[in-house]
Amino acid sequence: MNVDIQPALVRDRFFPRSRQTVRAARVFAAETLHAWGVTCRRDDVSLCVSELATNALLHGVPPGRHYRLRMLLFDGTVRVEVADSGGGRPRVADRDPGADGGRGLLLVAAVADRWGTAERRPGKVVWCEFALGPGA
Repeated sequence: MNVDIQPALVRDRFFPRSRQTVRAARVFAAETLHAWGVTCRRDDVSLCVSELATNALLHGVPPGRHYRLRMLLFDGTVRVEVADSGGGRPRVADRDPGADGGRGLLLVAAVADRWGTAERRPGKVVWCEFALGPGA
């Protein structure tokens, strides 16, 4: 029996440790979705790219290092991965409602269809996925 399995489309880029790269990461994500012809969930992907890149910069990228944004398209799903070389295991934390920050993963969990973490040496990968509707 022949099964037609489509390979994943993959694009990735490295970004230096700088807050200015969060905007560049969003632009890269938007360009990638456009190149793939993905017309839905762009705002959701952009928000999650911003939050994951910001978290990598604040908690996972040591001075002089970088983070990698990797995007994959497979089986009607867009996957966003942000890899850094920092330690720790990201988690959604309870935050003081009056706090200025600390809601990044809470937003990712609310907007993405799935999210999680994976170990890498050194560091970790935080990922999220977005199911695309028919004809996306």
